[in-house]
Amino acid sequence: MSYVVAVRALCEFSAKEGDLDLRFTPSPTAQEGIAGHAVVAERRGPGYQKEVSLSGEYGPLLVRGRADGYDPAQNLIEEIKTFRGDLDRMPANHRHLHWAQVRVYGHLLCAQLDLEQVSLALVYFDIGKQTETVLRETRSALDLRAMFAGLCERFVAWAAQELAHREARDAALGALRFPHPAFRPGQRDLAETIFRANSSARCVLAQAPTGIGKTVGTLFPVLKAAPLHRLDKVFYLAAKTPGRKLALDAAEAIKRSAPGMPLRVLELVARDKACEHPDKACHGDSCPLAKGFYDRLPAARSAAREVALLGREGLREVALAHQVCPYYLGSEMARWSDVVVGDYNYYFDMGAMLYALALANQWRVSVLVDEAHNMVSRARKMYSADLERGALRSARAVAPAHLKKALDKVGRNWPSKDGADYEVLDAPPEKLLDALQSASSAITDYLAEHSGPMEPDLQRFYFNALHFARLAETFGEHSMVDCTRDGAHASTLAIRNIVPAPFLKPRFALAHATALFSATLSPWNYYSDALGLPPDTAWVDIDSPFVADQLSVHVVRDISTRFTHRARSVAPIAALIARQYAQAPGNYLAFFSSFDYLEQVAERVERDYPDIPVFRQPRRMLETERDTFLGRFTLESRGVGFAVLGGAFGEGIDLPGARLIGAFIATLGLPQMNPVNEQIRQRMQATFGAGYDYTYLYPGMQKVVQAAGRVIRTEGDRGVVYLIDDRFAQPEVRDLLPRWWHVDQAG
Repeated sequence: MSYVVAVRALCEFSAKEGDLDLRFTPSPTAQEGIAGHAVVAERRGPGYQKEVSLSGEYGPLLVRGRADGYDPAQNLIEEIKTFRGDLDRMPANHRHLHWAQVRVYGHLLCAQLDLEQVSLALVYFDIGKQTETVLRETRSALDLRAMFAGLCERFVAWAAQELAHREARDAALGALRFPHPAFRPGQRDLAETIFRANSSARCVLAQAPTGIGKTVGTLFPVLKAAPLHRLDKVFYLAAKTPGRKLALDAAEAIKRSAPGMPLRVLELVARDKACEHPDKACHGDSCPLAKGFYDRLPAARSAAREVALLGREGLREVALAHQVCPYYLGSEMARWSDVVVGDYNYYFDMGAMLYALALANQWRVSVLVDEAHNMVSRARKMYSADLERGALRSARAVAPAHLKKALDKVGRNWPSKDGADYEVLDAPPEKLLDALQSASSAITDYLAEHSGPMEPDLQRFYFNALHFARLAETFGEHSMVDCTRDGAHASTLAIRNIVPAPFLKPRFALAHATALFSATLSPWNYYSDALGLPPDTAWVDIDSPFVADQLSVHVVRDISTRFTHRARSVAPIAALIARQYAQAPGNYLAFFSSFDYLEQVAERVERDYPDIPVFRQPRRMLETERDTFLGRFTLESRGVGFAVLGGAFGEGIDLPGARLIGAFIATLGLPQMNPVNEQIRQRMQATFGAGYDYTYLYPGMQKVVQAAGRVIRTEGDRGVVYLIDDRFAQPEVRDLLPRWWHVDQAG
């Protein structure tokens, strides 16, 4: 059995040395990089070959990759690197890695064409100046073979261990049994659905009710399918931290059920949360964990490989024991883990690490997307960007003198301050984009020269400018650009993604199978259209294990929660809460459309019904405050917690039994009707013919059903839900409620 490794992966493993150094981070976008490669290729003579596929073996290794270019007339193989800024500032270990790559290609070419020697060139193409810096050498096939053997020898022992691990892993997964005595009702159907999706290499949208154990019910069947379908990795993607924890707990339960199972599980954590020295820059002259990072990485990597479940704290412990950066050790271990748990962005956003690794290494991956009802809004944010005029002024105020000129040019090319309060533009302004690119390049050069951390206001503007410029390259019908003005000196320019489908389609196409699951994925066509799912995507609606008798659902038709009616709705809602509480004292959640509305009703309950314990969701909530709020819900406690619909307590929390016996939902959750959403509605209408539903109704009702789903978590739970608004009685709204509910008209 051979171990397949990409040329780049081999060199990064065996040839990287010295410091972790992000000072010289080339700023060209992916599109600019592709264009730069094309410019270099066009300058070459006739017969020049682009993207030359090469491969070769060394013991158990099959090394393969694509060289950027080969000129037979000169017997010259080229590796092209695009960059911005001063090439002289490139760290020596970056250049060392680039030479290793082109020399490996040189060896593979000599072996393939039976050459005695070959000329090699590193071509550094300056995107800004459109100029080339070419470094050349000529090497004999004998020298290149020895160099190749040296790199492979450093990798082959690791590869042998990886092959043995894969063989043992697949054998253990083949014999794996469900980690609990029995499946919960509905859980087996979900597991079989996920298994079939992997067997047929398809996407699936699975609507599965809350409380059936979706996490283990999706992870277990994918692991069972892994040896059958030669899966390299499983990516479990969650919208929030609690989802990641549930995935890690499920993986631990699976491993515990099969002692000794060689399954490596990794949790990826955002860099700002994993950073040990947030006051230092990411290079060896500033951060001690970056100094000599690649020299200490092999030992840290070997130690981390022996930790079966690398959660945040476990990874940190290994990293600090070997004095390397926890975040970048986690990035490295993503290559060597079987199950990777992380946020959606690790696979779906523009710079998605897991997607890039899967693409570069040709991994066969299965992707699990938890709480997938969040995907539309999250994906829109991934492919949206904004720039604030105030942020530009703040950046200029702290910028070094020689950067102010570039930032002033951005200001001069900002859309005119004269105009409507809200204006939709035809496209991102070209002159502004040119100015942003110049400013970004100037800041990149500045970063290369200075070892200290950048001023936060300047750094924030820099990252936003880069993101804005990259999205501008891909601007199309899927997005819009607008300018919002607030007075003469405050304005925001935004690229807003409306339909993420064009960006997400390549992600779904790369995966062997993708399963998106949630309790609220109706109607399926909304998610399929917005996310760009393949035409053969399966849709399943798992039967609920719960019965109507467990949940009393009442539509309160005589109260309107529309904005214009809210003032007169406060007293009736307070009375309704008090009446239900008097009938069945216990723990309740009351959901509202805004903090202002929440406060009004909470204050009325406290004033008129002082015997009812009341506690509120804070406006700006810390994690400790979230825990405190949830800690109020115990088996013995009583009271009403007031929360905002769609916030931290509307989904992803588990309060079974007496910890929660009811919910009041005083809103349809409809997004605010404003100029931005109206533009989205118009675009959705033109694209899909369902503007109002796709923009307002479906996203709103998704939040309602999620919030109501907090009440019934187990087959033994009993509870009540009040849907407060006459619109809940409308047929098109009722159709979006779970099938197992029996809805009573209360007013």
